[in-house]
Amino acid sequence: MPKPKHHILVCTNSRPPGHPKPSCGSAGAAQLLMAFNMGLMQRGVQPGQVLVSATGCLGPCEQGPTVVVYPDNTWYSKVTEADVAVILDEHIAKGTPAEKLNPDAVWK
Repeated sequence: MPKPKHHILVCTNSRPPGHPKPSCGSAGAAQLLMAFNMGLMQRGVQPGQVLVSATGCLGPCEQGPTVVVYPDNTWYSKVTEADVAVILDEHIAKGTPAEKLNPDAVWK
């Protein structure tokens, strides 16, 4: 397998119903994971060029779902399915973080 150009990490952590802390899993992260994979296929990205991986908790649960793009170390918070196309078309395809999604806001 060739070394990927990008690695997209999608937090899919879930907590039990009624837990006082939110989770990315309950905010639709599983659908995001599928949307990233489908979006890459639709754009003709060759397997192995970009990896998409589900992760456990990344930390900013109140701002989830959280997505991190490496090697750029760019964090996106409150990601929706509509944001997936923006991340793929701007960040992955053009190599520039999607400014309209306020990247790294979690750290500000």
